[in-house]
Amino acid sequence: MDESFGKDEKLKSKKLIDILFQEGKSVKKYPLKLIYLPITNPEIKHFKTGVSVPKKLVKTAVDRNRIKRLMREAFRKNKYLVTSNFTQAYALMFIYISRDEISLEDLNKAMIKVMEKFNESENK
Repeated sequence: MDESFGKDEKLKSKKLIDILFQEGKSVKKYPLKLIYLPITNPEIKHFKTGVSVPKKLVKTAVDRNRIKRLMREAFRKNKYLVTSNFTQAYALMFIYISRDEISLEDLNKAMIKVMEKFNESENK
């Protein structure tokens, strides 16, 4: 089981991010929201993943950066839940939708639940 989160797995393309927010579907499990979209480009083999913490909800940059680090770690540890079930690549954006600080354990639980919800919605 590969638990890396390398450069080729990060969502960086401005075009792909714009399309994701315009046409993507979403699932929520407090305190996370996942926006996802299948990638149609056959050259892309990996899931492309990004994390976001809105400035409107978490005011200080220190806290936003900490939450983003925790979100990336939680995804890295649990990405097998989505990568093992799909043959097609997806663009994923995890958005933190709470004003409160969160521990890694709680974020791990929320990440697992939102990924399971994503699996259910896409496997129907």
